[in-house]
Amino acid sequence: MKKFFTYPVFVVLFLSFIGAIGFGSLLRHHYHGGERFQSLQKTAVIIAEVPANVKTMIKFRTLNLDKPQILTKHKDKKRFEQFIPKKRNALLVLPRYENSLSRSVVEIVDLNNFEIIHTYKHNIDEMNDQVTNNEEFPRIKIDDAPKRFEYRHPLIFDDGSLISDSDYSVEFKIDFCSNLLWINDEEIFHHSKMLDHEGNIWVGGQMNPKSQYVKKFSIKDYWDDSIIKINTDGKILFNKSVTEILIENDIASNNFALTTSFSRDNPIHLNDIESAFTDTEYWEQGDIFISIRNQSAIIHYRPGINKVINYITGPFAQQHDVDIISDKEISIFNNNNFFVNNKYSEVIIYNFETKTFRKLFNDQLQKENFKTITQGISHIFKDGSLLVEEQNHGRIILFNNKGEKEWEFVNKDKNGDIGFISWSRIIEDELFIEKFKSLIKNKKCLN
Repeated sequence: MKKFFTYPVFVVLFLSFIGAIGFGSLLRHHYHGGERFQSLQKTAVIIAEVPANVKTMIKFRTLNLDKPQILTKHKDKKRFEQFIPKKRNALLVLPRYENSLSRSVVEIVDLNNFEIIHTYKHNIDEMNDQVTNNEEFPRIKIDDAPKRFEYRHPLIFDDGSLISDSDYSVEFKIDFCSNLLWINDEEIFHHSKMLDHEGNIWVGGQMNPKSQYVKKFSIKDYWDDSIIKINTDGKILFNKSVTEILIENDIASNNFALTTSFSRDNPIHLNDIESAFTDTEYWEQGDIFISIRNQSAIIHYRPGINKVINYITGPFAQQHDVDIISDKEISIFNNNNFFVNNKYSEVIIYNFETKTFRKLFNDQLQKENFKTITQGISHIFKDGSLLVEEQNHGRIILFNNKGEKEWEFVNKDKNGDIGFISWSRIIEDELFIEKFKSLIKNKKCLN
């Protein structure tokens, strides 16, 4: 009987052991932000991701990993179903991924009859060609190629123009006919876009160069999320690091980035900025409410004096989408990512007068098996109805003010494939709707 442990076997095992150590070292070097051996790091990462990629290919029956995955949770549902007939003089701004086109579009839907009255679909390659800030966007033609691009929370104006980004990308504006008007590639822009009382826009950003405290501790890969105010021409009017805000208001220590118990690189993760349009007993016009997911907190901030008025935590975890809904209340879309009792996402109302929280239509959301681990938005109509977006699964539900399901939309294409929805928006302003429909009536677009 031959011995197994011969000299050649020993050599193979020894070299395999050394190779495994080297492979692991390269991966560790990569995930700790090491700058040496870049090409070897990339090769090691590609090899390490093979099992996960194969699993994804099998699960979603696709060889194309560059294209967003087809969603499956609601594959047995209809694309659209109305349960309670009701006309609503409102527009739904619907940014969605259309699998049959292998790209994203923005549709404007009339909620009186659910007809698509206008579609935005600009030339993404043409826009990417205009990006010159290669330091911020070295991979934009890969990361935001047409088949990967998304319109994130597009903001529509009454002249028909649209401002958006692709989340962690350039900010841009297109006209009613989807012609590119401008891009801003000075910073990385992401998440929500919300108007303020002066007609400017608050949008999330990432500071580069880093803010003073992050730069002081030389944290290379730290996500230095900031609040950015731009005008409608894309000019940056204000840019402030959220980490700076927390440190300068004594909410976090000046080495917060090093001591946080959350992700060392991404302890903030700003995802929404909501501006106050009027003075009330509890806030002033121009105050903003900032949602920071990885601290499970809402910051009530006064930019003019760099002061945090309230730092709100409560029965919500890794939330998105804070909205002002009355002169003393805000709503919070609770992704509900606690360690326990986390099966469903929720909409939570915080009352500044009573300093209490309550849940809105929670039984109905549980009945609908409504859960989006990341992202997601809610909108409370003037009549008290509630729209919720289950972003991870491409679904929108509208409940009337009695909590009854009025309609449901699943983003299916003509082949039945479901794509994501990337932060829809409701417009109820009657004058705006009238102007927009007039644009539709007199439309002269060539594309």
